[in-house]
Amino acid sequence: MARTSHPTSAAGAGGPPERKATAGSLTEQAYQAIKEKIITLYFLPGQYLNEQAICELLHLGRTPVHQALQRLQVEGLVDIVPRKGVIIQPDSIGRILEILDARLVVETEIARKAAEMAEPDDIAALQAILDRHSQGEHGGGAIDAFVECDRAFHVKISETSRNHVLGDFARVLHERSTRSWYLHLWQTLDTEASDRQHRAILAAIRAGDGEAAAGAMREHLTSLRERVAHLQQTAPRRALG
Repeated sequence: MARTSHPTSAAGAGGPPERKATAGSLTEQAYQAIKEKIITLYFLPGQYLNEQAICELLHLGRTPVHQALQRLQVEGLVDIVPRKGVIIQPDSIGRILEILDARLVVETEIARKAAEMAEPDDIAALQAILDRHSQGEHGGGAIDAFVECDRAFHVKISETSRNHVLGDFARVLHERSTRSWYLHLWQTLDTEASDRQHRAILAAIRAGDGEAAAGAMREHLTSLRERVAHLQQTAPRRALG
């Protein structure tokens, strides 16, 4: 009797089963894509957007895009206006100073905990980030290079602290700060000072000295805050966005 053959699936042949993207993963994909476009000024502060246009741009459905926008609204990056669409929230220099005040509270404690919790692999990763930047292993201009290094360094310190709650606060605050560099804060950019301060933070973490790490982080963020405050004084009527 002839045996009827059936198509062999990848799973039946020993290969991994095909997986469709879940709603959660699509929402995360939309969230990351929209957030990056806001931070890098692809979407400009004050710009009105249509959800359908965003869906078409990202090649994603309306549900994950809408859920991503709701999350970004909670983080203060967008405002969803009924019957009008989505507006990209602008940040004034005064608001940036408030963000830096919050970062001073959160990130000094993160640095302290990172010094207490750091493993050799964490130290090596932080060192590699700083060395990669100093050796010019990056693309783009000075702002792009600085932002890439700064984001990676602060994210890794948050991970090293092993405190996910503080890390989530720091991530949102730092991303709000990052967008500011692409607006007008490039005028305050001092790469030598930032590199020196980053290395002081790393030295304290490597030594396992929580107080020194917190102090170095405080000095780093206070220095930035002073430069931003000076920018506000010299251009009091200029709003970012």
